Amino acid sequence: VDTIMICTMTALVMIITGAYNDPQYADLIKSDNGAALTSAAMNSQITGFNYVLSASVILFAYSTMISWSYYGERCWAFLFGDSAKISLAYRILFLVFVVLGSVVSATNVLDFGDLMILGMAFPNILGVLLLSNRVKRELDNYWSRYKSGEFDNAASSTESN
Repeated sequence: VDTIMICTMTALVMIITGAYNDPQYADLIKSDNGAALTSAAMNSQITGFNYVLSASVILFAYSTMISWSYYGERCWAFLFGDSAKISLAYRILFLVFVVLGSVVSATNVLDFGDLMILGMAFPNILGVLLLSNRVKRELDNYWSRYKSGEFDNAASSTESN
């Protein structure tokens, strides 16, 4: 939810201030530095707001790291077992990547994150494709039972109890 809100607010700032199309921001637009462009756009309307935005970016990055750490640890436990040693190995690996992420460019970090999400999407897409016939069969079965009124009878019998 916070990602959707932040992206929407950023888009609204760009549109309302006209920064996406303003020649004075051409260098920032060409550099593909969205945070700096957003900061300049906000600062053009509310002097000093770039400091608030900087604090917000830091807090958003921190909350993102916490959530990714938790989700990753749960997946790691599912794949390799839920023991203290396995969990510690994941946490150490995660911290190594946090340190690496702090010394490489933001573009590399975002590209790596996108690649990892893509890596998680492939098995899910494969599963959806492999199970699509079964899902269609079960859905057809459900709709035929629904249209025959099978669920209406079941609902009325549970309501009378």
